Amino acid sequence: MIVIDAASPVPPFEQLRAQLARQIQDRTLAVGTRLPTIRQLAANLGLAVNTVGRAYRELEEAGLIETRGRAGSFVSAAGEDGLERARQAAADYAAVVASLGIDAGEAIRIVQAALTSGTVKPASS
Repeated sequence: MIVIDAASPVPPFEQLRAQLARQIQDRTLAVGTRLPTIRQLAANLGLAVNTVGRAYRELEEAGLIETRGRAGSFVSAAGEDGLERARQAAADYAAVVASLGIDAGEAIRIVQAALTSGTVKPASS
């Protein structure tokens, strides 16, 4: 289930992207699951087609979904690689934080601020 908060400072496309990414990563959406069409999801959520399209494009760039032409968009097996990349990035971040003497609570606040700022862009592979 996707919920878009119109009062949130986070743009709707980012809310959608983040929620779908989370569902893919926690396996609520399994590999191979067909996603709704962009038009269908836009209508269901009351969003512009371009808003949903942007979220899908960013998920595809991150390797979490793949579009198969007229067949639609599906959860990609590459999402597993994404989880491993995220784990490695977290380990690298933890090492940097430790070397700088930043405590765990502050390190987590830094990550939370980055994730909720609405300006996080997917890293390229």
